[in-house]
Amino acid sequence: MTVKQRVSDAEAMEALGAAFADACGDTGCRIYLQGELGAGKTTWVRGFLRGFGYTDAVKSPSFALIEQYDLRGQVIVHLDLYRIADLEELEWIGMRDWFDRDTVCLVEWPERGARMLPAPDLHIQLDYDLPGRHFSAIGHTRRGQALLARLNLP
Repeated sequence: MTVKQRVSDAEAMEALGAAFADACGDTGCRIYLQGELGAGKTTWVRGFLRGFGYTDAVKSPSFALIEQYDLRGQVIVHLDLYRIADLEELEWIGMRDWFDRDTVCLVEWPERGARMLPAPDLHIQLDYDLPGRHFSAIGHTRRGQALLARLNLP
């Protein structure tokens, strides 16, 4: 199953992220986000976290590599692999522990850690379609397909 949509602005991108959070519910999943710099990956993640009730500032973990959130009894980790210099850094931050648990893993720039990351449940691609963005999501597993089936788009 694939979902495609044109997204007009940052507010719409956040609303889309919140819709995915609602569809995700309280189950873990692996969501990988790809797109050029500035395409809206972190904006989508901000909306996803807002959908889980997070109200503080959402920053891209470009330098820390990972941010963890405990929201509504669900552990959500946001990884940004843009600045990863060595795949061993993923081991140092305990990547296997995150992907072995029933955690929601949101990974920006997954292609930079492709040899170490498990397959995603859901792959999101964001592309420029000025003045907005083109959004597509593909469910790769039963879990990803079920999430897309529950999705109520804004």
